[in-house]
Amino acid sequence: MYGWIFRHLPGPLWVRIIVSILLIAGAVLLLLQFVFPWLSQFNPLTDSTIGTIE
Repeated sequence: MYGWIFRHLPGPLWVRIIVSILLIAGAVLLLLQFVFPWLSQFNPLTDSTIGTIE
């Protein structure tokens, strides 16, 4: 899959490498900004019971 994406990017090798880095950075940014915060609400491991007095 990654080879197919890399072969279909335009330009010479150095342009494809730069575009690949930008695509990876964009995907990481989207994951960190939107997907992971949304998923954290479903993670029970972040619930703490230490220090709660009932």
